[in-house]
Amino acid sequence: MSLIQSKRLEIENDRYAATGGISQNNASKRFIPAFKNTQTGEVALSRYANGETAPFHLMEGLPETWLIKEAPTTDLKACIISGFVRFGEFFDRQEAADFMEQTS
Repeated sequence: MSLIQSKRLEIENDRYAATGGISQNNASKRFIPAFKNTQTGEVALSRYANGETAPFHLMEGLPETWLIKEAPTTDLKACIISGFVRFGEFFDRQEAADFMEQTS
């Protein structure tokens, strides 16, 4: 399976590497990688192309309208942010990092 890579997601992962703003550092508190459309408020869990929930941020399962496809790259539209869902509530990466810092 070929996974779509996002430069923006790579940058975010680097920025939050030592915090609870990445999946491997917050999964213990039941954070699920997700994306939010800031224009509509719609939230989508990160999923593999087959629909299975992914343990990290992937673009494969997102609505096509949330993506910018310009050969040879694909990335997220500016209105789409990555974050996490925990018990039905969306947290952006900074909010997740703050939560993890406060609960550790």
